Amino acid sequence: MATEVLWYIIPREGAYPWEPEGRRPVDLGYLAQLAGTVERLGYSGALLATDLYDVWPLGSALAASTSTRFKPLLAVHPGLISPTLLAKMALSFDNLFGGRLRFNVVNGSTKSLQEYGLHVEHDERYELSAEYWSIVKRLTAGEVFDHQGRFYDLKNAGASFRELKPVQGSHIPLWFGGSSDPGIEMAAEHVDVFLTWGEPPHLLKEKLDRVRERAAAHGRTLRIGLRLHLIVRDTEDEAWAAADRLLDVTSDATYARQLGDRAGEDGVGWQRQFRQHGGKVPAHARELEAHPNMWPGMSLFRPGPGTAVVGSTAQVVERLGEFQDLGVDTFILSGNPLLEEAYRVAETVLPALGITR
Repeated sequence: MATEVLWYIIPREGAYPWEPEGRRPVDLGYLAQLAGTVERLGYSGALLATDLYDVWPLGSALAASTSTRFKPLLAVHPGLISPTLLAKMALSFDNLFGGRLRFNVVNGSTKSLQEYGLHVEHDERYELSAEYWSIVKRLTAGEVFDHQGRFYDLKNAGASFRELKPVQGSHIPLWFGGSSDPGIEMAAEHVDVFLTWGEPPHLLKEKLDRVRERAAAHGRTLRIGLRLHLIVRDTEDEAWAAADRLLDVTSDATYARQLGDRAGEDGVGWQRQFRQHGGKVPAHARELEAHPNMWPGMSLFRPGPGTAVVGSTAQVVERLGEFQDLGVDTFILSGNPLLEEAYRVAETVLPALGITR
């Protein structure tokens, strides 16, 4: 049985939100409705992903409109703001909203971070991340300390907000995914939940074995989470037809932009994903089926995790069971449109995972 199942919330969403005509208008009332629905349906929270809109105002608004059952998982890039300031923001959030904040550590890419004035290459990003999050963990656990490292020199860090006591009893939990050796090493030493994108089980097993080996070397064990898109329908044919429609409604400009923007991407996770389709748009979705019901085609038109499980309810549950057999105890799921598919997945898949309202 799954320990947790989270949903996914992003302001620009809809039936196919990578195209303007497939996107709903951004509306805070609707997003609050979506968060409330996610909470009522039995999901333990939602990943609030990086997008055009910053996650902090979104997370604050949704936390204010839900109860403590809804735990926001905020996607945050290390290094863009001071770790001391991030810790103050996190403790403020937790004190105001009942101790339910979690961080999804996003290391980004060399190219994307340059927009913010952060010039670090692949391996150096993970060195920065390790130092950054070790500081944030100590500060959100209530420590006041000096620190001198490669990237940060802090004096009396945490002193100005020492009255903001940790609500969760320890640091703000860190969720993180990385496929490279430096990424896995950083995760093994510092994070609480190792997140991974969907891959055929035999490939995922190899990666998770490495993660567990490195965590054990640090005297630690990690929970394992999996980020997946679902296209679940009454029958397998209906599900693949829905995947075909996503290919059909996507413009040539979007395909070119998505694949062009990611050209030269130095993230190993993206490279592993890209190898599953080679950047080629198929005539039919099922031509890319990498494992029964596993489809990497979402990455042809959307950034980030691009693997979907496509099939009937029984098939989707069977695939998720394969991942549970590998030790996955946490799922972050999504489907387009987010509101309607949250209902569909809650009514068909969650009961089989032991999740009830």
